[in-house]
Amino acid sequence: MKRKGLYFLIALALGGVGAAHAQDNTAAAASSTASSNAPVWPNGFDDRWYIAPTVGGYYNDTDRNTRSRQIYYGLSVGKFVAPNVSVELFVDRTKRRADTRVFGQGNTWSSNNYGVSARYYFGDANSWRPYLLGGVMGSYHHNPLSRDWAPAAEGGVGVSKSITDSADFRVEAGYRYDWDDKTQPSKNGYGDWFLGFSIVAKIGAVPAPAAAAAPPPPPQPDCSKQFRNGVNLCDNKCPDLPEGTIVGPDGCPQKVVIDLKGVNFKFDRPKKGETNIEPALAVPSSDSLAILDQAVDTLKRYPQVKVMVAGYTDSVGKPAYNQGLSERRAKIVYDYLTGHGIDPSRLEGPIGHGMDNPIDTNKTAEGRARNRRTELQVQQ
Repeated sequence: MKRKGLYFLIALALGGVGAAHAQDNTAAAASSTASSNAPVWPNGFDDRWYIAPTVGGYYNDTDRNTRSRQIYYGLSVGKFVAPNVSVELFVDRTKRRADTRVFGQGNTWSSNNYGVSARYYFGDANSWRPYLLGGVMGSYHHNPLSRDWAPAAEGGVGVSKSITDSADFRVEAGYRYDWDDKTQPSKNGYGDWFLGFSIVAKIGAVPAPAAAAAPPPPPQPDCSKQFRNGVNLCDNKCPDLPEGTIVGPDGCPQKVVIDLKGVNFKFDRPKKGETNIEPALAVPSSDSLAILDQAVDTLKRYPQVKVMVAGYTDSVGKPAYNQGLSERRAKIVYDYLTGHGIDPSRLEGPIGHGMDNPIDTNKTAEGRARNRRTELQVQQ
């Protein structure tokens, strides 16, 4: 039994200690995707010192000539040296009841063990974490036949679980081999199975959580290709408006007003067949032409705007005559706009309203002059 147990011990110890120098890529990847609410540890993992009181039981080697089962207790001090590797200094003690036929009176066999151990963990620190255990120690034996030191080693497996930010629970089982060849000269070492329970109490405060990461900026549009209502999307503050909406330079809705106040006509002009607008305009005609040119500029600046071209007269004369006169006024302005580059598809009319809808009184010469007009009515 001892030879098989020794082979098992050596395999576990070598595996556990060798793994202490490796990096668990799976654990590292899980750590890199941790929540922004996780504490910010200076070394990237919880490297606080901790103490771990332990209590457990032995299933003793039958060659010891003691009771087969025995309680042990101990204390460890350690810390994590990598996200998945911890190292501990430990001390533990057990007191076995020995066989009187072999040990005589005062038949107890106590062992005090002082050593160092390493644990290699798998998985995320906040979940159940299985681990491998390996350790070496010196064992001081005190019994009726011997009081001496012997080397010992252990190997095993366990599982750990965080129960608070500063405390873990763990349970482990393994095999401990003791090279004691002095207590019983006919025996050359003993192998015992053990099962232990520990509370790992971490020392020190938990760091503050990491600040939430800023969301990535939204993808930027291709300013050279994307437009809405004629406005580049990089400058458009209202990109969700339906295509065809009348907008300003920022892409937001804008009410366009094209005011032709000041474009007034001479009495009874234009005559039938008259196509040149300047002689038909009230003096000074240059003022009226300047207003018409501003209207052309506005229509060119807002290519989605459509207007109704409407003409009006004063109240002098018969209604039928004034109706035809108002239509001629609308037509001569219509022709002026199209002659200066405005597409006819953007103009409705021309229509005449005769003496209807005056904007001033028809009882004075000044009022009648203002009523002899043409309007560009924006179709919103």
